[in-house]
Amino acid sequence: MESMPVHETKTHGTAALPYTVYHSIIPELIPSFPLHWHDDFELIYGIRGQVLVTVWGQAYRLCAGDLVVVLPRGVHSIDQSGGETGEYYNIMFHPSLFKGAGDDPCYTKYVLPFLNGKKSMECFHPADSSFNRAVAPCLLSILEHRRDGYSTHELLMKSQLFLLLHCMNQYAASSSDHRLLHLSCSQLKNALYYVQHFYDQKVTVQKAALQCGLSESHFMKLFRELTGTSFNAYLINYRLELAARQLSDTRLKVIDIAENCGFRNHSYFTRAFREKYGRTPSEYRKLSSPRELFST
Repeated sequence: MESMPVHETKTHGTAALPYTVYHSIIPELIPSFPLHWHDDFELIYGIRGQVLVTVWGQAYRLCAGDLVVVLPRGVHSIDQSGGETGEYYNIMFHPSLFKGAGDDPCYTKYVLPFLNGKKSMECFHPADSSFNRAVAPCLLSILEHRRDGYSTHELLMKSQLFLLLHCMNQYAASSSDHRLLHLSCSQLKNALYYVQHFYDQKVTVQKAALQCGLSESHFMKLFRELTGTSFNAYLINYRLELAARQLSDTRLKVIDIAENCGFRNHSYFTRAFREKYGRTPSEYRKLSSPRELFST
């Protein structure tokens, strides 16, 4: 069965203008975005309600007007906060957007340090923070023109994104700690790839630690520090996310879906699924599956 990629390689936008804006509502449109990373800059802007955004293991409660900045290759997730609904926008843009022809000194000075860990910045910026106020006009302009940004407002979009990058550099700081974080994360990603490829088999902490070249105790400590959860909790959540997708998108029996996703105990699968989604797998399927999927 298809897995969920932990390293997102999808191209956002076009080759000429690699940026895009996504509108999301949790849990109405999607239940969550599990732990993953990508090569784009990402700004998550709250519109209504609240969601829980986790970056590098630190959880932030994103409310209306709040902003979270995720730098390229930052490990992060987006989940429902309590029982609330949360509406937000994701503004994503690839570093190549800022690269000119040949050896571009501006790219080397202002973009590359974010990619090699020499420069970092705070992730969470509440609505009344100075950085949030500084970039709010850019964000609101991008959101307002998101539907015609590739046709009649290309220059406006590029100018706003360059201004965003300028503001990010103004509020960034040199960070040796961030370089160490990148090194630790490169080890951690081996464990995430391991889950992605073998989630339907017997997955153990011992095997995951071996993938990272770490002792079990060091691995478990590092995993919790960088993700905010234990390895076993991450594994169960990954399997449940896959199960929810299969319940919505296929005709497979619930017991077969449980097996496909690595759950050998059907009763445990049902309990874990209800705890995460607030309903049994069968109830979830009735509410989320398109009618035509089960029509004769």
